[in-house]
Amino acid sequence: MTPNLLVLNGNPKPDSLCHALAREYARGAEQGGARVTLHHVGGLAFEPDLHHGYDEAQPLEPDLQAVQQSLAQAQHLVIVAPVWWGHLPARLKGLLDRTLLPGFAFRYQPGKAHPERLLAGKTARLLLTMDSPPWYYRWWQGAPVERTLDQPVLGLCGIRLTHRQHLGPVHTSDEAARQRWLTQAGAAARQDVRRLGRRPA
Repeated sequence: MTPNLLVLNGNPKPDSLCHALAREYARGAEQGGARVTLHHVGGLAFEPDLHHGYDEAQPLEPDLQAVQQSLAQAQHLVIVAPVWWGHLPARLKGLLDRTLLPGFAFRYQPGKAHPERLLAGKTARLLLTMDSPPWYYRWWQGAPVERTLDQPVLGLCGIRLTHRQHLGPVHTSDEAARQRWLTQAGAAARQDVRRLGRRPA
């Protein structure tokens, strides 16, 4: 069975390290034999705000419909993003708000506190860039992106976060460091494809 992966580049900047990392991960996964869909959040046309919360249905733009379809078909989700002010860029957060909808990602059942996880069985990898040292992000700040995404977002939908990579500090990095990080992204992709290929169909 050919693994199917969705890669989300959450950095809205058109020319960024995250953009390069996402491309390199996708290239490594394709070389490993996977089908890969790559979406750059900065290139998607959508309104990131939920104007009525989840009280009223807000029609999905075609680009968000495409992201939903890609996620529904994927076995593995890869989010590549910078850590800005201890969290994800606002546009990526808006993408998650708009696409991980009731009836698609989860469904509450009468009398039950926990929803049905409609995306169960999928796995995820986080590949985060940051200007702080990774040890500072993990141990001093407490890995705030994972604290928010792991159980409250991905876990609620049934997606299991299996791997995380922290790359930084970016603002003082040289070309050798960036090339090393790109190599690591490609290696992570090949590792994920091998793991997914061993899973029973």
